[in-house]
Amino acid sequence: MEIIEGSIVRSIAGRDKGDLFIVLSRDGDFVYLANGELRKVDHPKKKKLKHLQGTNSVSDFVSNKLATAGKVTNSEVRKALAEFN
Repeated sequence: MEIIEGSIVRSIAGRDKGDLFIVLSRDGDFVYLANGELRKVDHPKKKKLKHLQGTNSVSDFVSNKLATAGKVTNSEVRKALAEFN
């Protein structure tokens, strides 16, 4: 599955290994991630695609909001990740 905006991914490398994130945007081989707690929407984590594992799950609410409004809140990201777990 391709990693798109709103995808829920797991980090497989780095100090955040094993943590879940939501993809906020994509830029070539890099994505910008947030989880609403340690990584806020205002300062997303830039990470290479090869350091991520897709979960085959996309938060429809987050992807729709990113497409229409262009921005989500930290609480919406936390809620989407909680629903996934």
